[in-house]
Amino acid sequence: MSPTNDPFARAEHTARVWLRRITDDLATDDRAFAYRVLRAWLHAMRDRLDINCALHLSAQLPELLRGIFFEGWVPTDVPVPPELSAFVDQFSREAGVNPDEAAGLIWLVSDALRELLSSGLLEQTCAVFPRDLSDVILGVSTGPFDEQPADMR
Repeated sequence: MSPTNDPFARAEHTARVWLRRITDDLATDDRAFAYRVLRAWLHAMRDRLDINCALHLSAQLPELLRGIFFEGWVPTDVPVPPELSAFVDQFSREAGVNPDEAAGLIWLVSDALRELLSSGLLEQTCAVFPRDLSDVILGVSTGPFDEQPADMR
């Protein structure tokens, strides 16, 4: 089937463009790793949003990524408490990364998506979270992994 006759070609192309943006921001060519990190970010965000916020965010995603966003979603089980440590734990487990590197990866995905989503949507979405969590997602801090200056210890 030629790409012009393939009804899924456009959806696949758009998802590949978004995944390429993630791989570029992660400075890797490992698309499987970038996919795991993106999927973990989407699920960790989705699980902490109420239904309306999750639907609003998902409406901005390409079709294939929207499917990944909702994969395994149980609307009656959300939102889970938006605690930073639980977000980082879920993300690191799903992404297959060490919790110590999770905050940096979370921010890198957020930074890439900030450019792909409508202007201000990510900040608006994170406004429903406690400050420590939104700061990690938006890259303002690395949360509990921040190094404190020696004179503050």
